[in-house]
Amino acid sequence: MPKTSPRSDWHALSRALHWLIAALILAMAWLGLTMGDLPNGPDKIATYALHKSIGLSVLALAALRLLWRLYAGAPGAVAGTPRWQARIAGVTHVALYALLLALPLSGWLLNSAAGFPLQWFGLFNLPALAGRDEALHALAVQAHELLFWTLAGLVVLHAAAALYHHLFLGDATLARMLPRGWLRAGGNPTPENHDA
Repeated sequence: MPKTSPRSDWHALSRALHWLIAALILAMAWLGLTMGDLPNGPDKIATYALHKSIGLSVLALAALRLLWRLYAGAPGAVAGTPRWQARIAGVTHVALYALLLALPLSGWLLNSAAGFPLQWFGLFNLPALAGRDEALHALAVQAHELLFWTLAGLVVLHAAAALYHHLFLGDATLARMLPRGWLRAGGNPTPENHDA
């Protein structure tokens, strides 16, 4: 059952998942943008396999984060935030969650339509989402690329908004997503306190 008491910041698990997913997305982006240029061979196969395994990890972690958010809730907008900014932030969060789920699913689909097996770090196989189908594969490739660039653009805007709030508005929007004690609005260390 969701918590009803409002939080002033993000729960420690939400913060940990946020930064872990961000790091994995950066790793996947770098792999995805460079692996196509690798010469054919074992290294290229291993790089593709790593990209797929990280993608599956992002899918699982994004689902976990969404479920946790539904259970634990999220802090309201920082005091003084205009209603239109709070609404844009809400829409952005929904879009980010949707993309974090859709992007790896599109990769899973394109892998299935190509007829390749899918493993998670070589530990176990995952079922195909579709049979081998060249037309579906081509469509899934286009969707995967479109979703990636949409996510990249939204992440840049998300990060820019957080930095704007911190550097120019001096509020706690960024600080409450960082580990405890890192920043206070204005860049000063925050006092330590416990998670609810």
